[in-house]
Amino acid sequence: MQTRIRSLALAALAAAALVAPAFALKGPPWISIELPVNPYDRSMQGAFLLVHAFHHGTAMGYIVSGTAEGIVGGERRSLQLEFTETSREGVHALKRTWPREGTWTLVIKANQGPDDAATAVVDLGPEGDVAAIRVPTMQRGSWTVPAPVSLSDIDAALRSRAATLARRS
Repeated sequence: MQTRIRSLALAALAAAALVAPAFALKGPPWISIELPVNPYDRSMQGAFLLVHAFHHGTAMGYIVSGTAEGIVGGERRSLQLEFTETSREGVHALKRTWPREGTWTLVIKANQGPDDAATAVVDLGPEGDVAAIRVPTMQRGSWTVPAPVSLSDIDAALRSRAATLARRS
């Protein structure tokens, strides 16, 4: 009898362990940007900024991807960004690979799955430093969740910033 109860208990625990991960990832991902980068961590040395990927409050090793969207000499440019993993879970380092000249916006995504990403929009100032960071959100019921970001919205904002900066020069 005890062997049977023990077998049932083990089966219940195994079933719970298999079902728990499916429920654990309900809800949207989140993304945040860290500046300045810790110069004492070798896995982060030379990074322009760090990207943190989360599921609720838990750091997650989500796929991080992005592009540098820019206008250089009046020409629209788009460059793929390359991220490297760091010594910390869910933290990716981004090194500068885009030109210093021009007006640039970094569009960075933490991807929980297909069509399920949180996007950070990082505007760079005229000197190439970070001027603004935003993670567009929307309300879904009582929850604030990441909003989709369209390339046309990025393009319009980028062109507006480039025109403003050109008038100041």
